[in-house]
Amino acid sequence: MTSSQGDLHATLDSLLQQIGLELAFVDVAQENGIAGMHEQVLALAAALDSTAEVPEPIRQAVAAARCWLDERSAADARFTEETIASFNEWHPWLGTALAAWAHGQPCAAVPAGWAVATPAQAALPAAAAAKATATAEADDQFKDRQVDISITAGDDELVQLFCAEAQDLLQDIEQGVLVLETDPSDAPTINTLFRAFHTFKGNLGVLKLVVLQQLTHELESLLDAARRGTFQLGRESFDVILAGADVLKRYVEELSKLLGSQDQKTTISLPIPRLIAKVRGLLEQGRNAAPAPTPPAKPAAPAAAKPQPVAAPAPDAASASAPVATEKAAPAPARPPQPAVVAAPAAVTPVPATPASASPSPLSADAASAAAAPKAQQRSSASTAAGIVRVDTLKLDSLIDLVGELVIAQSMVVQNTEVTTLTDGHLSRSLGQLRGITSDLQRTAMSLRMVPIRNTFQKMARLVRDLALQQGKDIQLVLQGEDTELDRTIVEELGDPLIHMIRNSADHGIEPADQRLAKGKAAAGTITLRAFHQGGLIVIEIKDDGRGLNPDRIRAKAIERGLIRDDESLDEESIFELIFAPGFSTAEQVTDLSGRGVGMDVVRRNIEKMRGTVEIQSEVDRGTTFTISLPLTLAIIEGLLVGVGDQRYIVPTLSVRESFRPLPGMVSTVQGRGEMVSVRGRLTPMLRLGRHLNTPSRAVDPTQGIVVVVESGQESRCLFVDELIGKQEVVIKSLGDMFRSQTEFAGAAILGDGRVGLILDINSLVKLKSKNGDTAA
Repeated sequence: MTSSQGDLHATLDSLLQQIGLELAFVDVAQENGIAGMHEQVLALAAALDSTAEVPEPIRQAVAAARCWLDERSAADARFTEETIASFNEWHPWLGTALAAWAHGQPCAAVPAGWAVATPAQAALPAAAAAKATATAEADDQFKDRQVDISITAGDDELVQLFCAEAQDLLQDIEQGVLVLETDPSDAPTINTLFRAFHTFKGNLGVLKLVVLQQLTHELESLLDAARRGTFQLGRESFDVILAGADVLKRYVEELSKLLGSQDQKTTISLPIPRLIAKVRGLLEQGRNAAPAPTPPAKPAAPAAAKPQPVAAPAPDAASASAPVATEKAAPAPARPPQPAVVAAPAAVTPVPATPASASPSPLSADAASAAAAPKAQQRSSASTAAGIVRVDTLKLDSLIDLVGELVIAQSMVVQNTEVTTLTDGHLSRSLGQLRGITSDLQRTAMSLRMVPIRNTFQKMARLVRDLALQQGKDIQLVLQGEDTELDRTIVEELGDPLIHMIRNSADHGIEPADQRLAKGKAAAGTITLRAFHQGGLIVIEIKDDGRGLNPDRIRAKAIERGLIRDDESLDEESIFELIFAPGFSTAEQVTDLSGRGVGMDVVRRNIEKMRGTVEIQSEVDRGTTFTISLPLTLAIIEGLLVGVGDQRYIVPTLSVRESFRPLPGMVSTVQGRGEMVSVRGRLTPMLRLGRHLNTPSRAVDPTQGIVVVVESGQESRCLFVDELIGKQEVVIKSLGDMFRSQTEFAGAAILGDGRVGLILDINSLVKLKSKNGDTAA
């Protein structure tokens, strides 16, 4: 037996094993069994047509299998008991026949009663089979499928696990597609996508979600053809893969909503038939465009390759390989036929594949693909190795609350006047040990809330891709600092502001390619999303190299809208701040992305709700940078306790720059600006906290009280209080719906003596406008 013959027999054996696996999971009620079996039988027929030495009984057996499948596809695309029985007899017979042929022995005749196709039927062009399938689906392929979603009693935990794993799989799919758009031949990433859909299909099977199983199977077949080298991925296939992921995502979201609800059943409409028809069309188009198969040099299955009537010139032995089917390239706007979006390399960085055997079989490829997965999946494997367990977020939040109450109780014990007067050394050591254990427990509990910002950042990569396609621009997203951790609540709240800002950068900031080239820039625009820690805060930068903000244009638009007076003098920083005003927009025309004047005011409001700030730096034709500064957590903060009269207020220490008792002459009154304090040679407005909060203050003369200098972004203000009481870590409590409209307080906390202290909202206090020339009004 020659080397090429050995390779062919190995390929046939592998295909037969795959058919056996498909057959093992076939069920009469399934809707997706036909497609998988049909794909493998067609691949088997294509491999046999690569040589003229195949015994006639084997050809007849394969032709019979194709006839059975064609009949079922033309009917209702479902297996029957008779078809399954025929295949259960066909599979072992073909295995025996292939083994006899490999050893040079004669093959037995096909069993009587099989519907053996004539040679003319066996050689039917691929287009005929495709036409029959297309005819059967013609009426339904553009109609959405009504999918019932329900949770069986007792399956809540199983559904919860399914939804949690589905989120990880969907993220891997999205990021994998973005990587493949830059390098469609990236084998590790193709394997990752294939494994994701394969796992999805298995999980759907456990829940008996047959309709979605069919969609995942078709997408899995497309990726399987790509990873075996018989289909070249391109723009159309990337779009349909992402569309399929969107369908799965919507289903998972609706299923998640049913968890814990009274009515655990609903129905949604999904474009499943349309996507399945699209996938099959891409594969069929690839088969028709592919040259006739040649004897494979490796036992890789030439999946989905049908025999062609005319043979192409055979390459020499050194270059012989499986044919590659390519889809028709979609024309890109004003560019060569290549992807219009360059996804961020930082989103998912594939690692080199581990060298595998020179002749991998399709079955062993599953294991090889897992070993060659990109870096994006290393976190999941690392999590498994570390023994990480998924925990319900409600249980986690309950634990955090209990730890917070423990911190409060510990403070109340330690600061109790009866305890502080005791001089017992053993008690002091015990209280010190209690304080240390409580602090360690608090830090550990808080770390449970900390999650990397990676998931939020990587969602922006998909957003930029879609925006660039929609606008015909070439935009590259660069992600930096995805491993930066912050509070889970902040991560969840940060999604909407980032979406608004990324949309504005893509729509208003990045210019079309021709304009960029005319300005001497690269045709592709760049948006950089960066996260890092700075001074106890998490800082997020959104930077683009687009047209930048034009101060003159913003000022003119603000005057037109009545936001400022014509004679009002503003520095550049204050002019940029105007874009956060409600209803403000400099867009000349309204698009479906932006220009209506809503969005940026919501961005600032959401960020300030998280006790954060947002700043702008911009230069015309050089780009714009938005800098968001946020606290690491919203649960526990370190605060400076100040007293005003008989009240206690908490100032977050991250906002405090310094505090001092003013000397005579440091405080003066400036016309139209109220009281000002000379701090290090700079006049800073002073706010009398007692007067502002309607709290009687003991200190009237500035030299009798304390000035606390606080800052928010680039602005600062002096808070005048009666006294400094101390520094304390406090657990933030919500003020409830009754105080939702107030802006002076960010929350409340229970102090060590059992009293309630209000936490000041420094962002709001710093930005207070003076009234009637009195800043403290």
